[in-house]
Amino acid sequence: MFSTSSLIFFILLSSSIFLFYRNINKIIRNINLGKSDQNFPNKKERWKRVFFIAFGQSKMFKKPLVALLHLIVYVGFVIINIEVVEIIIDGLFGTHRVLSFLGPFYDFLIATFEILAFLVLIACVIFLIRRNMLRIKRFSSPEMKGWPKSDANLILIFEILLMSAFLFMDAADLILQDKLPNYYHSVGSFPISSLIAPILLDLSTSSLIFVERFCWWFHIIGILCFLNYLVISKHLHILLAFPNVYYSNLNPKGQFKNMDSVTKEVKMMLDPNADPFAQTDDNSNPEMFGAKDARDLTWVQLLNAYSCTECGRCSSECPANMTGKKLSPRKIMMDVRDRIEELGKGVDKNGPKFSDNKTLLSDFISPEELWACTSCNACVEACPLSIDPLSIIMDLRRYSVMEESSAPSELNTVFSNIENNGAPWQFSASDRLNWKDDE
Repeated sequence: MFSTSSLIFFILLSSSIFLFYRNINKIIRNINLGKSDQNFPNKKERWKRVFFIAFGQSKMFKKPLVALLHLIVYVGFVIINIEVVEIIIDGLFGTHRVLSFLGPFYDFLIATFEILAFLVLIACVIFLIRRNMLRIKRFSSPEMKGWPKSDANLILIFEILLMSAFLFMDAADLILQDKLPNYYHSVGSFPISSLIAPILLDLSTSSLIFVERFCWWFHIIGILCFLNYLVISKHLHILLAFPNVYYSNLNPKGQFKNMDSVTKEVKMMLDPNADPFAQTDDNSNPEMFGAKDARDLTWVQLLNAYSCTECGRCSSECPANMTGKKLSPRKIMMDVRDRIEELGKGVDKNGPKFSDNKTLLSDFISPEELWACTSCNACVEACPLSIDPLSIIMDLRRYSVMEESSAPSELNTVFSNIENNGAPWQFSASDRLNWKDDE
């Protein structure tokens, strides 16, 4: 029979899991609003990338100190949450440290959890100071004002509080093992909380029980809140990093993907027997060139947007951004995510044919941003998760040029020269060798 405490815990746990399941399904639905993408060959290479880039965070180590701190937070938080298994069992059945039957291995686990919790706490404090006091340029860009900045700070404060609660829970538990050995039986090894315990020694037994129980509830409720906070935060990359790296582009950088729609047009132009006015069997509309809105992008590109950590490494390496131009690859990814979220909410309210007469191109991303890009791939190379902002920029450019005939005047001149002269320069084919006469 469940006690009142166990019943409350069961309701909280069930509600949290249900809410997370519902919200993550909406995100998966939003990603699937994108167009289908190609097959993904070379599975061996893809799994290798998942292991080294997603798990091993190899691309982070271009900045070793920051990478080490990030690795501590990542590994620490993941391993410490192994204890959630024990917390859930204890919460449901009213037990206390139910896994203590593991004996010496349990002592090793608790000691490891505590050391990692302390390291995570220190790393988060350093990150909080670094983000708010050192005035690093990529953390103060225009797109990082408001919620993005608050989001980054909230998660750091969240982790500091969770790790502190975990250590104070253990410290109170350690003292209670001497005072109430019948329930708080002597188990575990506490290298960090044993240093905190003297702070609590003067408290009464009832006060110690309150501290231990309060920190226990705070820790587990905090984890359940964190689980549901992920779906509205950039920290969703904790989950999406792995599929995002798996589906990343394996082609050499600079090799652009040909559009099937263009390939069909070229083949038709080269086929003397093709009828350009023939109707297709299904009477479908001609395929659009490029992308105008978020739903015109592929689901992999939308997955990229949801996986973005907003770290700004892409923008800090972007030559256009470095020279003061409006382009920020990070903002491109944030805009795509904001737009598909907006479309997803519209679909929920009005059905799959929802249209708000807004588009990703122009309403979210300006032509000035698109045409500032040099297509150098610096942003793709810099991204710790192999996100590809350039593919989105190129698809939006393709729509501008091929559907709207909209391009900077310098490019229109080049296009006109290629059409008329077969070369980018304003010279006819017959004049191309005139340069030799100047010798």
